[in-house]
Amino acid sequence: MPRESQAAKRDRLGQIIAGLQRTYPDAHCELNYRNPLELMVATILSAQCTDKQVNIVTTDLFKKYRKAADYTAVPLEELQNDIRRIGLFRNKGKSIQKACRALVENHQGQVPQTMPELVALAGVGRKTANVILGNAFGMNEGVVVDTHVARLCDRLRISSAKTPEKIEKDLVNLVPREHWTMFSHWIIWHGRRRCDARKPVCPKCEIQSLCPTAP
Repeated sequence: MPRESQAAKRDRLGQIIAGLQRTYPDAHCELNYRNPLELMVATILSAQCTDKQVNIVTTDLFKKYRKAADYTAVPLEELQNDIRRIGLFRNKGKSIQKACRALVENHQGQVPQTMPELVALAGVGRKTANVILGNAFGMNEGVVVDTHVARLCDRLRISSAKTPEKIEKDLVNLVPREHWTMFSHWIIWHGRRRCDARKPVCPKCEIQSLCPTAP
């Protein structure tokens, strides 16, 4: 494929977004949650773990822990035991308890709604903060870049960057802001349902004609 101008790439990406929007009109965050605190906890747990596994664990977890103070009121070992089916459960338990302690001490037990305040919490990086802001608060502050988004952005030749931070920088310059949150959902759903890492189903792909790496 010849070198693509930014204008041409932006136009192609607009067509990709339209195609994914038609294909996945019900796309959404597949972590189960009812409020910002639950989404924060679920997202921390989801690092290097499937959403399906997280949802299994949080079914009981969210019945036991309803407020930030509940996570700080139990011994760390008890919280870790409650999430032990999750990979890296010891470190994640520490992060959740520390983050919830900060919520109680600094935010009246509520999850804050700004990027600087969120990334100051233990276990909350920019990706997690974007998940919370976009899905719990409806704020398009950035684009979530997980493994699916990074992989498909490379495969679709949207971004050749190698780090989530640089990929996000490319995306916020190309994707209309009103689509920042949903763009990740559309890409993730496509990555899970059609564009598998090892065996993409290219013949049935709804955006095949817009993919420079398609056979």
